[in-house]
Amino acid sequence: MRIRDYLRRAASMWTASLILVLVFVTIEFIWLRATGEVRGNVLVILPVCWLNAALGWLELGAPALLLCLVVVFISKEAARRTLTVLLLLLLLIQVLLTVYFAKAAVPLGADLYGYSWAEIRQTVGAAGGPSWMACIVGAAALIAAGWWLLWISRRQKQPNPLLAVGTVLTGGILLVSGWPGVSAGETEFTRNLLLDKTGFFLQESWRYWHPLVAETDIYAEGYISAHAAGELRQRHYVSSPDYPFLSTDTVADVLSPFLRRNNQPPHLVIILVEGLGRAFTNDGAYLGNFTPFLDSLSKQSLYWDNFLSAGGRTFAVLPSVLGSLPFAKQGFLALGADMPPTLSLDKILAADGYATSFYYGGDAHFDGMEDFLRHDSVVEIRDGASFPAGYTRIPAQNGFSWGFSDPELFRYWLESRPAIEPTPQLSVILTVSTHSPFLLNEPARWQQRFEQRMTELGLDEKTKSEHRLYRDQYASILYTDDALRSFFSACSRRADFTHTVFLITGDHRMPEIPMRDKIDRFHVPLILYSPLLQRKAAFHSVSCHLDITPSLLAWLHHAYGLSAPTESAWVGDGLDTAFGFRNVHPYPLMQTKTDLVDFVAGENHWNNGNLFRLHADLSEDAITDDSIRANLETGMEAYRERNNRWLQTRRLWPDTMLQRYRRGTRVRWYSDSRIPASKGR
Repeated sequence: MRIRDYLRRAASMWTASLILVLVFVTIEFIWLRATGEVRGNVLVILPVCWLNAALGWLELGAPALLLCLVVVFISKEAARRTLTVLLLLLLLIQVLLTVYFAKAAVPLGADLYGYSWAEIRQTVGAAGGPSWMACIVGAAALIAAGWWLLWISRRQKQPNPLLAVGTVLTGGILLVSGWPGVSAGETEFTRNLLLDKTGFFLQESWRYWHPLVAETDIYAEGYISAHAAGELRQRHYVSSPDYPFLSTDTVADVLSPFLRRNNQPPHLVIILVEGLGRAFTNDGAYLGNFTPFLDSLSKQSLYWDNFLSAGGRTFAVLPSVLGSLPFAKQGFLALGADMPPTLSLDKILAADGYATSFYYGGDAHFDGMEDFLRHDSVVEIRDGASFPAGYTRIPAQNGFSWGFSDPELFRYWLESRPAIEPTPQLSVILTVSTHSPFLLNEPARWQQRFEQRMTELGLDEKTKSEHRLYRDQYASILYTDDALRSFFSACSRRADFTHTVFLITGDHRMPEIPMRDKIDRFHVPLILYSPLLQRKAAFHSVSCHLDITPSLLAWLHHAYGLSAPTESAWVGDGLDTAFGFRNVHPYPLMQTKTDLVDFVAGENHWNNGNLFRLHADLSEDAITDDSIRANLETGMEAYRERNNRWLQTRRLWPDTMLQRYRRGTRVRWYSDSRIPASKGR
């Protein structure tokens, strides 16, 4: 009798909570549909939303009902209260994850575990939206509404207990089978909308805490067949268990044919633009060209339009661009004090007499960037805390600000550099203005410029209306593009401009403007501009952040005699300067600190079990080919095994090679004078 009464009441409460979930899903759909973000047939998408939400709630209901069934033997009232608390907690999580998705345009997964509490507070606080008090009040109102509905359900006629039994059985089957849900929609954003957000978060959390370990021969040569991936560059790894990434391959110098040799090593300025995606950058951008200056600069440069970031967030950009480093468990930066000795662009050039610097308008402690830079021999770190008086900060949101705007960042770089540099320089500049919440110091001016730019692009009224949903994002892109225009204008008046090489790329594609497919998150431009260029060129071949350092060092070694390692531990193998569309590289890509689920090889992209074919504009379509999928999965697992082995040995380079590149041991032309390090706090 006790069990039957519990099952009746549990079935009633679960049904009531399901109704509330479907109401939430409907509100979310109407909200996002009203803003124009959801594309596709509403008669298909909304029922799929309901179906996925209901089946997801079945998966969650099964363990909740079973847990409380055990409590029934202690106390029927305790079981009812426990189930009430569990259902209210799950409802609260559902709403919070829905709000996160509406704000970030991507569902929250296990990437939550990759950030400290201080970093989460800064990111959420600076992202805008309701205040903490408003969130607390909203959560309290939600809990009250859910409790009232559950209380009302107790007073209604109790359903047959078989409903609860069916819920447990069906939910258990779905939970064990790992059923992913129904997918539909024309864009990646719409497909993510259909996901059961709570189920997705819990599933990704489970994968994070219980990773699968595959058996793969990490020393197998050519683990991806040419049939699956095309003519890929093959890696020849040293057969040593101590150095899993060490390779005897040499990287070809592909830049010398385009760059005139000077009588001294050039200055290098690497500009990493926050959120600069190819989707809205330069000619051919499918959302429209909202970077008129960068577009004009790319036509005077070496330009890769099918370029990939190694990560889907900023955590990956410094290790990938400067060191072509493996991802470790949560990105290389997350190793903190446990970072092993490495050889990177900074360290190798410092040993050859280069002075190194890093400029950032935000807090360099975020994501562990400062730890990495100091570990990597960057002696001059200037972040937001080091800006002197007279510089304007980005407007605060909920008491938080990301730091200093891009025009102020570039001005700081120009004003803090000597008129004539005594040694060759490597400067890395990371921007911040195109980061959520996209607050500008002159918002009206740039919102007007956004309207003007849409007219210049000849967009129709429907497209304009869709773009206006992301007015702040597009305005910030135009703002940063204009800041770059002013920066290059000022640089052109410097005495050392004629022997400076500039590289510009995005750290990843801005996710707040909905993406059309999975690869879009990584699709960024690369521009190499310099007065040393002998000819301009546009390359449609695919390359990646991981290829930048190997190619720069190969060029500097060949053209200027700078040292280069005879063996390498790069993950990348150098830029491809083929003019036509192709991809000769295998790349692991890490979307978040906990999502190493992307692998690109040849013209194929594997994403967490799904297979896509890349097109000449780096869009992609889903395909079905078991042999290609198997080959790319093998390639992905081979990288994971190598990465895991390296985490055990913590060795990338032999000690003899590390000793060779200690600071000051290979200075050739210049004294090893250094600007005193600025901690930047």
